[in-house]
Amino acid sequence: MTKRTYKFKLVPTAEQQKKIIETLSLCRWLYNTCLEQRIYEYKTHKKSISFYAQKKELPILKKELPIFKTVHSQVLQDVLERLDKAYQAFFKRLSKGEKAGFPRFQGKNRFHSFTYSQSGFKLNGKFLSLSKIGDLRIKCHRQIQGKIKTCTIVHKNSRFYVCFACEMTEAVSELKTNQSVGVDLGVTHLAITSDGQFFDNPKHLQKAERRLKQLQRAVSKKKKGSNRRQKAVRLLAKWHEHIANKRRDTAHKVSRQLVSNYDLIVFEDLNIQDMVKNRHLSKSITDSAWRKLIQFTQYKAENAGKEVVCVNPYNTSQICSSCRHIVKKTLAERLHKCLCGYEIHRDVNAAKNILQLGLQQKQTT
Repeated sequence: MTKRTYKFKLVPTAEQQKKIIETLSLCRWLYNTCLEQRIYEYKTHKKSISFYAQKKELPILKKELPIFKTVHSQVLQDVLERLDKAYQAFFKRLSKGEKAGFPRFQGKNRFHSFTYSQSGFKLNGKFLSLSKIGDLRIKCHRQIQGKIKTCTIVHKNSRFYVCFACEMTEAVSELKTNQSVGVDLGVTHLAITSDGQFFDNPKHLQKAERRLKQLQRAVSKKKKGSNRRQKAVRLLAKWHEHIANKRRDTAHKVSRQLVSNYDLIVFEDLNIQDMVKNRHLSKSITDSAWRKLIQFTQYKAENAGKEVVCVNPYNTSQICSSCRHIVKKTLAERLHKCLCGYEIHRDVNAAKNILQLGLQQKQTT
């Protein structure tokens, strides 16, 4: 059983836009109120409120505040489930000794979506029927495969989207190539394969940095709370979204090429969270979006009946892939030269070591 999410653009009318924004506002109010209720109960009575207890109170809420009858019941229940998941994640981090990060109240600029989890939606060709909202025009640019399980409406940067989470009973198996590859992730090049293929790093953030600085200065010059400042903030947010979309597009293209050409793809299991603490490389690492590339490759490989393996990156760039001796190199040294006479680009050498580790890991499992 595999899962896949499809995202499409919506073109709602002015009235439908108003209804979506009102629904988001009510969902945000419900989230914050239920969070406040949980905090109050624990502080005063040392008791925790469960998701089911709060769910039972929804009919009472609709009687006291009839405006909530304009929101589908499944949408309201999903808001409570989202809050419960935030609590569970908080306690999970506590148990692991990580930074806890207590669930926070959601401001207007932090709550962008609501979900029909089981019913209340129906896709009819070029229109999406949503309970309590109406028939919205949808731009379906590709065919949906599998059974639609949930429908999420997103309002972001003045645009409206729908995300369908689909469940596929069978993976769409692709032709087997009987080829394996190790992939070394880098900054100068986004990915380097063990067979010597280099994928360029477009460095989208670096190219757009000058324009971003102009937009950020424009925001800082505007008076707080003014309409002009809000307009400048929206423009800056749209530019950031544009960069993120370009970065995502690059990850999709590279991952698609890897999955099409290889049956086994081996990556390094990098601790990216610690790596970005290096102030000299943090911006370049973030702009490379390594985690996104690995995630996209994993789900594409799963859908295609192929496999992705992550291995320990320790000394992969220092070990000679030919004789297995350690050859110490600084980051500035781009050529691997071993006493055994083996010479190769250091990243290709690392990719070969990654592939060997992946094959060894496969044999032991």
